[in-house]
Amino acid sequence: MRRLTRWLSAVGASSVLVLTGSPAGAAPGPLPQEWWFKAWDIQHSVWPVSKGAGVTVAVIDTGVNANLPDLKDAVLPGKDFLGGYGDAQGSGDGRTDTDVRDGGHGTGMASLIASRGTGTGFVGVAPESKILPILSSTVSLPEAIRYAADHGAGVVSISQGTPALQNQCEPGLQQAIGYALDHNVVIVASAGNDGNGVNSVKIPAVCAGVLVAGALDNQKNVYANTERHPYVSVAAPGYLVGALQKDGRFNPQLSGTSQAGALTAGAVALVRSKFPNMSNREIVQRIIGTAKDVGPSGKDEQTGYGVVIPSAALTANVPKNAPNPVFAKYDKWKASQPKTGDTPTTPKTKSATEKNNDKAARNTKILLIGVGVVALLVIVVGGLLILRNRGRKNPPPPPPGAPGTPPSWGGTAGPGRQVPPQRGPGGQPYSPQPGPGQPPQAPPGGFGPR
Repeated sequence: MRRLTRWLSAVGASSVLVLTGSPAGAAPGPLPQEWWFKAWDIQHSVWPVSKGAGVTVAVIDTGVNANLPDLKDAVLPGKDFLGGYGDAQGSGDGRTDTDVRDGGHGTGMASLIASRGTGTGFVGVAPESKILPILSSTVSLPEAIRYAADHGAGVVSISQGTPALQNQCEPGLQQAIGYALDHNVVIVASAGNDGNGVNSVKIPAVCAGVLVAGALDNQKNVYANTERHPYVSVAAPGYLVGALQKDGRFNPQLSGTSQAGALTAGAVALVRSKFPNMSNREIVQRIIGTAKDVGPSGKDEQTGYGVVIPSAALTANVPKNAPNPVFAKYDKWKASQPKTGDTPTTPKTKSATEKNNDKAARNTKILLIGVGVVALLVIVVGGLLILRNRGRKNPPPPPPGAPGTPPSWGGTAGPGRQVPPQRGPGGQPYSPQPGPGQPPQAPPGGFGPR
């Protein structure tokens, strides 16, 4: 997730700059390091059915570099909200990646979803979808989610998180999520990468109605740092899942649930494109209902109901009454909220005597208030005259270097609370050792049914 993506080596040493794109006239294909294409059989079982056309995915992150050849045709104008701790200044429309620490986290997530492959050959899983870039930290997440819902997003991808206060979703954030869900948006979030450490409950992952993704490697083994919580819904590739950086380089040495969340959002975009009239509730039901069980038998706290299988989600017959735990949780939360818009009670009609009594009481009250105000003015004016005379006799010396107007009186307030960047256990990035110079290979049978 944001600030939790594990960089396995220094950016300069591990980055790969692809100098040649696809041959003229050829459709871009995935790079050899994009092992999830074979695991999901994207080119043969998914793309003939859907490439994500007509779907907008809002990426709420550090912004996206819209000038990269791979992304320039995919990225729409978005919006900047409050950025994360230590980030650079944005351009106002989300089309600048402000990440100064991880090489371009938002650009990486967008590339996994919708990269066209026209510059580096790196292709997203839904290369005909559009990206709505929204610069936001978890502090401004409610506003960012509402913006996404109001500007055409069918999917919201959030690969960031922060520890939840009292292990619960903040009310304002939950209301914003509810607003988006009621506007037919699917919200996807990454589970978090502290599973081997503090394993803290994260927002927005803990919020009702969010499809939460844990991470796997290319053998369907659970990524060790994936967090362990009941709200994890599904799993997707996340270990050694590279992405584009904001400088246009492809970095293959990345691992984390950020990538799992982005790829899950890409899978949702594929399904939304195939079924444009299907509700968000049905889309999530389909994603969960076609997931393939991994890890311990049945639902578990790191992979949820199993690994996402895009081809099955696009083609399987999912019963209307199939379980939908994500929306069941949301429905339970919504039912607990106070109802609004109830019809007001009709006021009782008063008799003529009651009306006259009320009028007399009001007049008496007005008279008493007037007398009190006059008395108060006399006291205040007299006091001011006394203070004025005392001030002339003994004026206090002005303090040296007196400050200006306090913030609460209209002056400039100090910086607001910002969430510091999060790291792995011990504050260090996760650093597993890949094979000697070889990209990971997809399992022989892929992730699909055997």
